[in-house]
This record gives sequence, C-alpha cells and structure tokens, in this order.
Amino acid sequence: MAGLEYFKVDSTEDGGENYTHIARSVLQDHNLLSIVAGLHIYIDPKYPLFAAAGIIRPPRSAIRVSDVGNVLIEDGKATIAVGSETYLAPMLSMLWKRLGHDNVDQPDRFTVIISNVEIPEDLKDWIVIDPSESLFKDLIYAIQVIAPEGFKVRRENYGKNRFSYAASENTVPQKLADEIIADCFAKMEAELK
Repeated sequence: MAGLEYFKVDSTEDGGENYTHIARSVLQDHNLLSIVAGLHIYIDPKYPLFAAAGIIRPPRSAIRVSDVGNVLIEDGKATIAVGSETYLAPMLSMLWKRLGHDNVDQPDRFTVIISNVEIPEDLKDWIVIDPSESLFKDLIYAIQVIAPEGFKVRRENYGKNRFSYAASENTVPQKLADEIIADCFAKMEAELK
C-alpha cells in the first residue's frame, strides 16, 4: 500500500483479505495514506471483535495568517494582501469570530482590511487551520468505515503519534482490547525499526 511502511490484517477466519482491500480503499479515499505510517488490524468474527492500531507521521504544521498573505499593520489598521486563496475562507471565519464581523472587511479577492479594533501585534502568527485538530476525527471515522457494520460498542484512543480502536457487538473487555492492541503495536514497531 503506497505511503504505508507497515500494513497487516490478522483474522481468526478467512476474510482478512477483504479487509485488506477495504482498508486500502478507505485510507486512500480519505487521503490518509501520507499520514498513517503503519496500521495493524485484528479481526475475530466469532467473538466478534475488530481492533486497529496505527502509527502516524507528524501532521503538517498549522496554517497561519502569514501563510495566507502578507500582513501590514499601520495607522491603527491591518491590511492582509492575500497571496493564497486556498485558506482565505477559513481565515475570514477565524478573523470574524475573534475580531467581529464589522471589523473585518474584504474589498476584493486579494485584500482583507481589519479596522475599528485594536490590532494584535501577533496577528500574522494567528492559526487559521491546525491539521492536527481534525486528524484524530478523520482517522477514527476512516477506521469506523473499515470496521464491520453493527459494531457499536467502541473504544478509541489517540496520542503521541499513535491511535487505537476496538469495536464489537458486545461489551469489549478492557483487558482483552488492551492485550490485542498492545500485540498489534509490538508487531508493528518490530517491523518499523
């Protein structure tokens, strides 16, 4: 699988191959191949239990106002000369929320003017979009798509470039889920060394 350094599906019964294809398609469709370095999926249809453990690469850095355009502060107002329209809409939303809609004006596509309010000195460093904020939500959503339908009892965890997910139709015993996920991480980390 392109982008993944490690990918494995363990299944107690035949059908693991199907999850390989499903996972490949879902990760690609959700543009997560460049973010996920390793993924180990465990499936036990008899229990039933679905578990996934993953290691992610560091997300790209946050997009700041200065990444969207050049900021000039003078005479009690700020002018942002927009260089990239890619993040213009989220920047405007953020500015409206923080400074008030009446204080932020966009006279044309490439200019944003902030006036009638005290201009913060660190305006150019304000974060427009932080990709890490939505990363966990995107990963868990993708894993939910991969997991069998009907597995409504879920346990999910994220932190320190790792994520895990366990789901079942039944209550998932913490000890069992922890053991399976720890085993998935151990196998993955041994291969990624």
